[in-house]
Amino acid sequence: MGKPTGFLEFEREVVPYRDPLERLEDYGEINTTPPESHLQTQGARCMDCGVPFCQSGNGCPIDNLIPEWNHLVYQKRWKEAIDRLHKTNNFPEFTGRVCPAPCEGSCVLGITNPPVTIKNIENTIINRAFEEGWVTSSEPGERTGKKVAIVGSGPAGLAAADQLNKVGHEVTVFERADRIGGLLMYGIPNMKLEKDVVDRRVNLMREAGIKFVTCAHVGSKEDFVSGHMTQIMEERGCELQFIDPKDLLKEHDVLLMATGATKPFDPTGRNPGRDLQGIQFAMDFLTRNTKSLLDSNLEDEAYTSAKGKDVIVIGGGDTGADCIGTSLRHGCNSVINFELLDKPPIERADNNPWPQWPRIYRLDYSHAENKAKHGNDPRTYHILAKEFVDDGSGHIKGVKTVEVDWSKPVEGGPPFSEVEGTEKEWPADLVLLATGFVGPELEVGEMLGLETQNPRGNWQTFTGEHGKFTTNVEGVFVAGDCRRGQSLVVWAINEGRGAARAIDEYLMGSSLLPAPGVTQGGVPVGA
Repeated sequence: MGKPTGFLEFEREVVPYRDPLERLEDYGEINTTPPESHLQTQGARCMDCGVPFCQSGNGCPIDNLIPEWNHLVYQKRWKEAIDRLHKTNNFPEFTGRVCPAPCEGSCVLGITNPPVTIKNIENTIINRAFEEGWVTSSEPGERTGKKVAIVGSGPAGLAAADQLNKVGHEVTVFERADRIGGLLMYGIPNMKLEKDVVDRRVNLMREAGIKFVTCAHVGSKEDFVSGHMTQIMEERGCELQFIDPKDLLKEHDVLLMATGATKPFDPTGRNPGRDLQGIQFAMDFLTRNTKSLLDSNLEDEAYTSAKGKDVIVIGGGDTGADCIGTSLRHGCNSVINFELLDKPPIERADNNPWPQWPRIYRLDYSHAENKAKHGNDPRTYHILAKEFVDDGSGHIKGVKTVEVDWSKPVEGGPPFSEVEGTEKEWPADLVLLATGFVGPELEVGEMLGLETQNPRGNWQTFTGEHGKFTTNVEGVFVAGDCRRGQSLVVWAINEGRGAARAIDEYLMGSSLLPAPGVTQGGVPVGA
């Protein structure tokens, strides 16, 4: 704990973002740097709660030792704090920036008071550690002679690579984009996670002996067109190499598939006008923007610009918010976000008790930006898109919608009914579909003979001798969103660390690698 009476003396004060109108002028990170005294005070609020629910099943998926490093920050013991943080988290600079902090939702203090600012403290610990030079590469003292191929360089693949390298396995990561990072590089905009931060960690991993291969599409050339990332890379001059996954398995002792859930879900697929120009999947929009930003500071104009346009974003969540923030930075005329669900309550509902994640109304960074620039929260709730309107030349000019009532489900149909008399047409020059993902692109799995789960098509794993990351194909493991479905960065790290332990056991007969829910700080649970 921090100060015994800290939670009684100090109020919760989050580290503020940069001013909304100021940050709309650039793609720099929205975060600010707090003074040390601010973090000490907030660390002091961590109470002696007895059972730290921030580390429970409802809290941190990677078993972060939150009360311990809160206490160390309160005592100004920053070096010890980063050592404690790295015991469970390979990449706190990622989670400290983009994680929604389920740990705060389950903080015991949150029963009666605003919870501890855990995310802010975590982010400041790792930022301080890099500033002080405490984070360095460390190549293992000896190698095992075992070779592991990892397909996908998102947070799951990177976490697994980092862990497996630490115990001496030779790890090669294959990425079809031209830069390493997967979702971290191209799925999350620069203003939330600057790409120098990603490169900094990847460079440390490279110095520690991990090999990275970019522009490498693992799968057949005939099937590559189904992948939006592969298409973008080919369009932008990336000389793709096509690698048969069966060859990777022959050349390595283990193959780990960490490809993410990149196949988009399109609930508007049957809507009239769906094939009109100006309708785009959110991830294509975000990826092209970030690549153009990194390649040329947007000067090559190789992205979909929202400048001067009326933009409609269909679907909420982080991806929807990122589309709003990017459109605002382009200089859009307006942006509206359709949410199918009802507006959440200001405080927890009776069916959403602590320590569950609080499903409450929040203003995300881009919602606050739109409010500062245009005077309103861009979200409109319980709205269903019904038709896309043609401008007469094959381009979108509007979206027809209807309001829905979630209290009146349709028997044998959707869990809501359409409300008569609420039809409306909204002007739109650009429509972005931020409606989630249904699973991985399956072609590479089919080439390997991997079994899939139903109905979403994630790859099937089995709880056998080597744990829940094992597939039906000998020597092939899967982890991350392609196994458990679309989720958070912190859950991807959980999966990567768990898969690394399972792979190490498979290769060596036993493992001392820590993994969430299995070990804590390197010591097996129950030992």
